[in-house]
Amino acid sequence: MNTIKKYAVSAIAAISVVSAFANGVTKSKSEDIAKKIPQETQEQYNKRISWWINDRFGMFIHFGLYAAPARHEWMKKHEKLSNEEYEKYFENFNPDLFDAKEWARSAKKAGMKYCVLTSKHHEGFCLFDSKYTDYKITNTAFKRDLVKEFVEAFRAEGLKVGFYYSLIDWHHPDFTLDNCHPLWGRVKAEEFNKGRDMARYRKYMLNQVTELLTNYGKIDIVWFDFSYPGPDGKGRDDWDSAAIYSLAKKLQPHVIIDNRLDLNDVPGGTDFITPEQFNPSSWPKLNGKKYAWETCQTFSGSWGYHRDELNWKSAKQVIYSLVAAVSHGGNLIMNVGPTGRGEFDYRAKRRLDDYAKWMHANSRSIYGCTEAPEKYEAPEGTILTWNPKTKRLYIHFFYYPAGQLGIKFGKDIKYAQFLHDASEIKVALAGKGGAFCDTESGFDAHLFFPTIQPDQEIPVIECIMK
Repeated sequence: MNTIKKYAVSAIAAISVVSAFANGVTKSKSEDIAKKIPQETQEQYNKRISWWINDRFGMFIHFGLYAAPARHEWMKKHEKLSNEEYEKYFENFNPDLFDAKEWARSAKKAGMKYCVLTSKHHEGFCLFDSKYTDYKITNTAFKRDLVKEFVEAFRAEGLKVGFYYSLIDWHHPDFTLDNCHPLWGRVKAEEFNKGRDMARYRKYMLNQVTELLTNYGKIDIVWFDFSYPGPDGKGRDDWDSAAIYSLAKKLQPHVIIDNRLDLNDVPGGTDFITPEQFNPSSWPKLNGKKYAWETCQTFSGSWGYHRDELNWKSAKQVIYSLVAAVSHGGNLIMNVGPTGRGEFDYRAKRRLDDYAKWMHANSRSIYGCTEAPEKYEAPEGTILTWNPKTKRLYIHFFYYPAGQLGIKFGKDIKYAQFLHDASEIKVALAGKGGAFCDTESGFDAHLFFPTIQPDQEIPVIECIMK
């Protein structure tokens, strides 16, 4: 995952990429690419992605050699390290405390319904036993196929599983120099690229995607990350994104795929869009239409384990990220970066425990929910979610009201209750006991609250609508 702003794939950037790809070659036309990838009807797409839209909440796990230096998953780039200088992390890597079952239990308890693991990040190191490289976890002191154990453990907990696979590979001998490479500016491109062949690297990627989508049973999600077209970057023609996308859909027709292959202008070229490290203020669009989307975020600033990072988010902040995503029809996938010994960091465990407590009581306001109808205006300091099947509206209070709160949809409420304990919240309509209703402000009712806030980081009122 990329956390450097210069290279970040934001929702807007990911949707509107129009630059020429590297080396000045004209970017392939979308209509030509569309002929090479599987197409489906809107109904087929809706059915395929329906589970993901319903579940709303997932876990990302970024794990690799970068857990050893413990100072950002891009540290090889940040510190401009060569393969030789980075080799010590491979030689000493041994996540001996790794327990896939514990990872899975933590995700499930937190209310997460699916998990995506970095099978290979930009450093090129593989967490699976690929036969196409020696740069893999089975050649470390750990010796085991971590991906295999991950898949089995998460499936056993009833969670969907997915793989992140980096299009970038700073270790591979055929990957050519570009502006994201650690040695950019340190070596001359013509010298570095001598003897390298991106065609061989493209074949390597196809072989590894085949392994990942053949050797581990049903895979529900694939994240390919990421494209950065331009004179010194790499885009869909460099990766042969059409071939990668088509292969993935051929091997696992049900799988859902992210939008970082640089195919956003291609019909059928992505299943969901991926704003990174922020909550959009409205439902993101692709080609002018609201589209399935997922914000990917971290508990702190880095995706990989960062020992000395201090900007960890509070419980309220991380719960807000989930509620805010659902309120605009989206998903949240929240990241954990395990330590070099394979455990979740104690700070990540605290935030997962915060999710667990809140989701235990309030998950009805998340699962199966989406953006509320426009006629329901969120009161100040609140965020709304809506379950279209049950016709229930959920009011999330980020600032607890003092005694009462004016609302503009009271006439539509049949009954209201706190979600965490199903205790009644009185609704006083204007002219019917609602003497304090400020009708000039558009309020048609007041909700009445206990003086003391319940023991909930973010209290939720469930409104059963008429």
